[in-house]
Amino acid sequence: MSRKDSKGMFANVLGQMQAPAPAIPTQAPNSQSPHLKKVADGIRQMQERGEILDRLLKEGDRIAEIDVEDIAQSAIQDRFEGAYDDSAMAEMLESIRQQGQIVPGLVRPTSDGIKPFQIVYGRRRLAAAKALGLKFRAIVKDLTDEQAIIYQGEENTNRDDLTFIEKCSFALAQQEAGFNRDVICASLSTGKSHISEMIRIATTVPGDILRLIGRSPDTGRRRWMEFVEHWHQADNADGQVRAALAYVKDGADRFALALNALKTQQVKQNTSSVHEIEASGLIIGTLAHAKSGSKINFNKSVPTDFAEFIAEQLPLLHAQYLKKNRKE
Repeated sequence: MSRKDSKGMFANVLGQMQAPAPAIPTQAPNSQSPHLKKVADGIRQMQERGEILDRLLKEGDRIAEIDVEDIAQSAIQDRFEGAYDDSAMAEMLESIRQQGQIVPGLVRPTSDGIKPFQIVYGRRRLAAAKALGLKFRAIVKDLTDEQAIIYQGEENTNRDDLTFIEKCSFALAQQEAGFNRDVICASLSTGKSHISEMIRIATTVPGDILRLIGRSPDTGRRRWMEFVEHWHQADNADGQVRAALAYVKDGADRFALALNALKTQQVKQNTSSVHEIEASGLIIGTLAHAKSGSKINFNKSVPTDFAEFIAEQLPLLHAQYLKKNRKE
């Protein structure tokens, strides 16, 4: 789905939005000047705002400075733990320490009596404000659960911030929370067929296994579909992946190691269940049993018409097999 289509989907669910503000330059001059570095830090914060914040500001919603202890976390998490690496957080902390929080987050008032506000987006800025002992600057907007989840997802989509498997988990979490497909599609800016595929992946592989593998930023849809296929075919897939990742060091490609474990186990499984078919003292083929089914493979030396003869006899052989089992 194109970005133009995703914007249309977002607008249809939330209501009409005003046109986005002009794009902010993506680079500052390359200089060691402390003044220009501060300008670059400010631009970096402004870039994180994206088109959604521009629209919110134009709608006239108020900006407030809120005590960080008065803000609850989102009900549905869109990122895995550890999604923000140390270097990214260090840059955010230094930028806010030097410049203050230029770009506000988005919160909504709550009525559950626990905390007066709930974060919709801007959790990294919220964490930085908390670490620095500052109040959190945020737009305060009354939002329904559906609107909040769409704003949360759309902001991440505009920044290309979620990995594919995080999007899959986010989609499943929304479904389990009772959101309908239109809301899930709008939050991830994609169509229903893609959402169904994402939820199928996240449903097949247990959530704790997905988090054990991690965000896998360089792994897209095709590779995850391959992973699910091997997951279905492998015996004790859960145990194989856990064993493969039990002692993995930081920085390793955990997805590749997990997929390789499933493939290796499957090869062993198939190899141990292959039986040779002998006739007239010659090996004419093999019979292989696998989780996906049993297969007979004839050698190249076997005439094609013999294989066709076997195929013709299969209905009769099957009937004899059923008759034998009934007698037993």
